[in-house]
Amino acid sequence: MLEIKKYGAIDIGSNAIRLLISNVIVSEDKEPQFKKSSLVRVPIRLGADAFVSGIISEQNTNRMINAIEAFKLLMKVHGVEKYKACATSAMREATNGKEVVEKIYRKTAVQIDIIGGKEEAKIISSTNLNQLIEGNNSYLYVDVGGGSTEITIFSKGNIITSKSFKMGTVRLLNNKKSTNKEMFSNVEKWIKKNTKDLKKVCLIGSGGNINKLFKMSGRTEGKPISYIYLNAQYQFLKQMSFNERVSELSLNPDRADVIIPATKIYLSAMKWSGARKIYVPKIGLSDGIIKSLFYNKL
Repeated sequence: MLEIKKYGAIDIGSNAIRLLISNVIVSEDKEPQFKKSSLVRVPIRLGADAFVSGIISEQNTNRMINAIEAFKLLMKVHGVEKYKACATSAMREATNGKEVVEKIYRKTAVQIDIIGGKEEAKIISSTNLNQLIEGNNSYLYVDVGGGSTEITIFSKGNIITSKSFKMGTVRLLNNKKSTNKEMFSNVEKWIKKNTKDLKKVCLIGSGGNINKLFKMSGRTEGKPISYIYLNAQYQFLKQMSFNERVSELSLNPDRADVIIPATKIYLSAMKWSGARKIYVPKIGLSDGIIKSLFYNKL
């Protein structure tokens, strides 16, 4: 007997907010299949508020309310039976984050959970990586967001350690150079310390920017990107102006600036761990929310 369930996940990030609707196909004697049905992304850059002024502006609060109302209608049309909304670093660092959550709930009846860095990393790492993580190999899972970067180390099929760093793309754009240098130095020490005894480390990249870079590479799904290619792409993107990245590469304006610091993070993680290739399975927090909903872990 075949059963199809529909679940929704709202991910309120520092660069954009997203609605993912997935079909969960359940059949006897088989593992559940998670199939993406719809993904809607709205570029509300909350990090530009939270990491600069420390609060979410009234304008962006109202934009979120409108977006959440639209998401509710889309979920109703799709027949979503269960959903969850989670907010990450921008909302948890804004001094009025809880106040904004309460206002959104009063206006939309949608409850938003502001999750911590460790919980975010846990949800992300719960996504199904079995197809990539092979027996004796070691992997560095790097999810780059607007406000934070979640890193999980896998070896021999097990999670060795996981950590959330306040090193996101929007944050890097708004920070002083000295602050960013210190941030990269802390991440470098952590990665080197935790991967020094591992052999043949590969990266697994997650996030909108690495997905875009993978699409631009023309690689077949499941095939990795090499360090050499990613570095060449980084140098190419850096040489272009913001306007050129929008007009010539057709990047969205809210992607055209953050793609530079994001690429630097992935390249740095590869360099510090000795990885020569990065896999891009197109999974992230939204996928983890869907899976956690299905297994009643949220």
